[in-house]
Amino acid sequence: MEPQLGVKIGCFFALLILTLVCGLIPICFKWFQIDAATGRHRRVLSLLGCTSAGVFLGAGLMHMTAEALEGIDSEIQKFKMQNRTEREGNASDDADSAQMEYPYGELIISLGFFFVFFLESLALQCCPGAAGGTTVQEEWGGTHVLELHSHGPPPSPSKRPLRALVLLLSLSFHSVFEGLAVGLQPTVATTIQLCLAVLAHKGLVVFGVGLRLVRIGTRSRWAILSILSLALMSPMGLVLGLAVTQGDFKAGQGLAQAVLEGVAAGTFLYVTFLEILPRELAGPEDPLAKWGCVAAGFAFMAFIALWA
Repeated sequence: MEPQLGVKIGCFFALLILTLVCGLIPICFKWFQIDAATGRHRRVLSLLGCTSAGVFLGAGLMHMTAEALEGIDSEIQKFKMQNRTEREGNASDDADSAQMEYPYGELIISLGFFFVFFLESLALQCCPGAAGGTTVQEEWGGTHVLELHSHGPPPSPSKRPLRALVLLLSLSFHSVFEGLAVGLQPTVATTIQLCLAVLAHKGLVVFGVGLRLVRIGTRSRWAILSILSLALMSPMGLVLGLAVTQGDFKAGQGLAQAVLEGVAAGTFLYVTFLEILPRELAGPEDPLAKWGCVAAGFAFMAFIALWA
């Protein structure tokens, strides 16, 4: 067996095991259930939730959005360079320059944001009694855990499985691309470096997902299945990366990957800003401590972005 292949197989199991362990910790231990917590225990869980919110914020801005913008810009640059050789005259060069300045990456991320916004608005429109401040509950995993619309104060804990599902899907897309990047690395050193960077931030992100599933009241078996499916995404991407290195990487696949990653980043930002942060910061107690925890979570992800 080649050393590089052996290292990538080790990365495969490391990504799988770490994701499972970190995601299952808040699900399997009742200590993380905030509904039954009181006093100091509840305050600690609240601050822990704020830290995970900061981690999500950092993952969305410093990793998913940054990587999507870089990938989309890179692919568009390649596309423009190919077309430029076929064009002649100053007028075509000016038009090409104008097209290059358009923020395509930001547009694609915004489309992902508005896509989830549309889906949630459609759900509100189609559910009878959703308007006018009434609440409509849906069942996800056998537990009634969704309040779709309310003009009153936000309930605690958050009960929005639609957004939790969107969170899982966007993270799944991103995890596949992370694994793909590891699988495409040409040397042992770069493979280990990127894998360690992915593991460093993935553990905290998946822990936050498990904590979020617990706080919306998801049944244990469905929460475990959700974490298991999420844990398989990065190893799946790594296998795809290995397959790509053994074959031909067709033109256009890179652009498709960048676009999908941009849409995933937009959906992730929607859930982060409209669900996770507002819910964690809704209570009036300990505002500075909450700010500090959110900032700490974000700072850690920003630090990891130096290598990831």
